[in-house]
Order: sequence, then C-alpha cells, then structure tokens
Amino acid sequence: MSYIVALTGGIGSGKSTVADSFARHGVSIVDADVIARQVVEPGQPALQALIDHFGKEIAHDDGSLNRGALRQKIFSNPEEKQWVNQLLHPLIHARTKQLFATATTPYVLWVVPLLVENGLHSVADRVLVVDVSEQTQLARTMQRDGISLQQAQSILSAQASRQQRLDCADDIIDNNGGAETLEPRVASLHSRYLELAASATRQDIDKNE
Repeated sequence: MSYIVALTGGIGSGKSTVADSFARHGVSIVDADVIARQVVEPGQPALQALIDHFGKEIAHDDGSLNRGALRQKIFSNPEEKQWVNQLLHPLIHARTKQLFATATTPYVLWVVPLLVENGLHSVADRVLVVDVSEQTQLARTMQRDGISLQQAQSILSAQASRQQRLDCADDIIDNNGGAETLEPRVASLHSRYLELAASATRQDIDKNE
C-alpha cells in the first residue's frame, strides 16, 4: 500500500486547488467527497436502500439522489442521520481502502474535508492542513456558493475549529495568498513526501527480511 498523506481544511480553504496542484506532479488523488457521491449513484444498492427507507421524494425524476431532500430528512433527526452514516460509511471506507491498495504512485493524497471531525487522522501516515483565516473562508464561501454571511458562519461553526485542525497537522499550507505562493510550497512538500514514502518502503522491506 502507498504512503498516505491526508489533506484537509475548512470550507473555503482551497483544498481542491491544492489537490489539483499535487495531481499535476503525478500524485494519485483519493477524494472522500467523490467516493461519497459514487456510492449513491443510480444503480448502486445504497441509493435503493435510501429510497426504501425515506421514500421516493429523496430521488430526482432521473433517479439520482436529491441531496437537498435527504439533508432535510436528517437535518434535525440525529437517529436518521446515524442510520444514513451506518449505511454509507462502511461503503465509503471499503472503496477508499480499495483505491489505496491499487494506487501505483509512491504516495497517495487522500482529500478528507471532515478528517478531524470524524477522527480519521490516525489512518494517514501524514496530515497536511490547508490553512486560511476565517475571514478568507467566509469571503470565499459566500462568493462561491452565493450565500449570506450568516449562512457561511453557520457552516463554519458546524466544522472543527481552525485550531483543532492545526493541532492535528504535520504540515501546513498557508493558502491566504495566490497561486504564486502555493505552487512552490506544494513542490517542496511533494519532494518531502517522496522521501518519506521511500523511507517507509525501506523500513517495510527491512522488517520482512
């Protein structure tokens, strides 16, 4: 299995931009949000289980999941939210493990927005946090999603705090600036992770000899 670097950050921090930069270096990307969407695509057993449980109103006319309708069903109902998590999390975990096992690059960048919230940092060999100020988070989120300041603040307050993420970090990328500051930092970390992955591989070989 490849060396695993977990990439996380709060909403509006620029995780996708950072992940894209690593991808340009040829790194395998395993994105938790992408996997979460894949396991509930039309034809997947999990989607049918959701429809059987909540009713056809959580599906669009084309058969795809109506995420907004599902969110409304579980938003103020902890028991229903737990039921959904118990259905989907094992599927997401199994698919993630499969992608880790089949990766061919020295290390994998595992993009996990809720890494800290779900206590997943111990799964990774290294944790990279994309860090920006709360003011930057709010401004980017409002602009990207077309929402009010109050809505953006509500999303922020539901996530782990900036300090909680930094406390879990092995490495930090300050993404308050532009691409001109981001690219050199990614290149430097990429070199570092290749070294760490090679060292971990050597240790595994030594153990098995």
